[in-house]
Amino acid sequence: MNETFELETDYIPLCDLLKYCAVTDTGGQAKHFIAEGNVMVDGEVELRKTCKIRAGQVVAGDGFEIRVVATRA
Repeated sequence: MNETFELETDYIPLCDLLKYCAVTDTGGQAKHFIAEGNVMVDGEVELRKTCKIRAGQVVAGDGFEIRVVATRA
């Protein structure tokens, strides 16, 4: 799954991004998924569940990649 997520605010917590993009079904599942080391942000493993994801970053893992872009005004 390759997806582009349009960010409408300054940032989105990593666990919320995974839930909104349907990588996981719930926020709780997203937190466990992150804690197990299954998520990379800009090529580095990220273990912080509420890491602030901003426009320009790429969140990836086994079978998914999410490019975060700013909403066009």
